[in-house]
Amino acid sequence: MSALITVDRVSKSFTGTTGAELRVLDSITLDLHEGEIVALLGRSGSGKSTLLRTIAGLIAPTSGTVRYRGTELSGANPGAAMVFQTFALMPWLTVQDNVELGLAARGVPTAERRERALAAIDLIGLDGFESAYPKELSGGMRQRVGFARALVLEPDLLLMDEPFSALDVLTAENLRNELMSLWTGPEFPTRSICVVTHNIEEAVLLADRVLVLGANPGHLRAEITVDLDRPRDRRSPAFAALVDHLYDLLTGREPDAPEPEPADATPTARPLPAASVGGLAGLVEIVHARGGRADLPDLAAELNFEVDDLLPLVDAAALLDFLLVTGGDLHLTPIGEAFTTAGIQRSKEIFAGQARDRAPLVRTIRRTLEAGAHGTVRAGFFRDLLRRGFSTTDARQQLDTAIDWGRYAELFDYDTNTDRITLDTTSVHT
Repeated sequence: MSALITVDRVSKSFTGTTGAELRVLDSITLDLHEGEIVALLGRSGSGKSTLLRTIAGLIAPTSGTVRYRGTELSGANPGAAMVFQTFALMPWLTVQDNVELGLAARGVPTAERRERALAAIDLIGLDGFESAYPKELSGGMRQRVGFARALVLEPDLLLMDEPFSALDVLTAENLRNELMSLWTGPEFPTRSICVVTHNIEEAVLLADRVLVLGANPGHLRAEITVDLDRPRDRRSPAFAALVDHLYDLLTGREPDAPEPEPADATPTARPLPAASVGGLAGLVEIVHARGGRADLPDLAAELNFEVDDLLPLVDAAALLDFLLVTGGDLHLTPIGEAFTTAGIQRSKEIFAGQARDRAPLVRTIRRTLEAGAHGTVRAGFFRDLLRRGFSTTDARQQLDTAIDWGRYAELFDYDTNTDRITLDTTSVHT
């Protein structure tokens, strides 16, 4: 079967503020075929949305090619339409006007635009709201407008960038089910769907194939075929087995890309997870309360969170050696048990020792302050260094996390007025 879309060794880099190259995608090759739904699944930093936008032709690859029906893209993909996470509606336009936008851009005559837009609005279940404005609609209804605006173009390929993540759980589930009903029906105007998600169950519910992306930079880690009949039963053993396998892939190390040990790593080789001290300490407490072991998928379900929401906390607790992660299982370590059962001051001392030894950026800041004559450094110094390996946003997040950890551990302090980080000389954590 010939490919609808061919992504051939695509890499994408951006230039950071310091002029250094920031690679987001690294040599990705994949095909999308007619009659299938493909999910792009990965953690933060895996470049899922960037890859989707290269397929849409909205971002040009730095190297490699994207081809639509054999023709290399040199601009927007003529066979694709996109649904965004944030709805991206024009608030001053009615539902019908929003749906007609793409048709107007293509020069479709007014009468035909109206007819096609009304048909798409009816298909997606919004008839009666043609004259409403976005502010009058719920989140689920706004996303329906986004679907109608994409489907009215009758694209070969429907691209969806986390289209359900901004919705409440019940609305998202209802919209997913309706999308699957449309997909299997005779009136659905598109031949293939590619959806970006961080929700593992969503990927198994929707997709015929799941492409798992690794991070920093984004690369294709695994391809999993979902050979289950629709509608899919979350309670079936086959469904659960696929979900567990994908959890293992997302939480486990890649065999060909071993991470350096925290004590030896640089701040760019082992970035700090976006986790607060309170958040990671809370996770360690929960695992301790469950007898020192917890199943990550079950824990996420009990807490009514997505696993992707918990992964930064898991990564942070593992980085500090408070938890050991094996597949989807979390195990409390001896130092983790000491940390969560000690009194406040002793717990802070344990955290300080682990952060100083095992959190590379915290260690780097502490050593820089100790080496300086006055024990103080402008925070901008570290931001500039971090921007050589991270985007501006990620560099800021890295430093914010390090400051949060360092202040709690009394390893250093930060003054927002002067934007300076200073050695905490009153601390006993030396």
